[in-house]
Amino acid sequence: MPTFPTEASAMDEVDYRQVADEVTGIQRKMADIRVVAESADGLVRVTVGARGELLGLLLDPRIYRNPDADALASTIAQTVRRAVRQAQEEVFVLVRRFLPADATPASTDLDFDPLLTALDRARGAVR
Repeated sequence: MPTFPTEASAMDEVDYRQVADEVTGIQRKMADIRVVAESADGLVRVTVGARGELLGLLLDPRIYRNPDADALASTIAQTVRRAVRQAQEEVFVLVRRFLPADATPASTDLDFDPLLTALDRARGAVR
């Protein structure tokens, strides 16, 4: 069962407000992130959001000249993965100041690490 901070150990209101305001600002910026990636042959174009969610998929009609469903699926997947990596890098730049000095995009849980590090810093612990 989780334990909740007592009033004596709780982060003070100013620290909490500062962290909450900064996290809210980052959320707004993340909502605006859109990454577009195009396949090497230019026939597939994808758009993803900050969390890697697929927002758009455009297929050039020329894909029908070579009806290979497996190749098309592979091209789409590769293009989406490239866009997701780019989106993660953009998010990492946004939250970098909330992370430990040795954090990298590959080693960071972009959903929770920035918040946990900010909370640790606000209560005087080093993460």
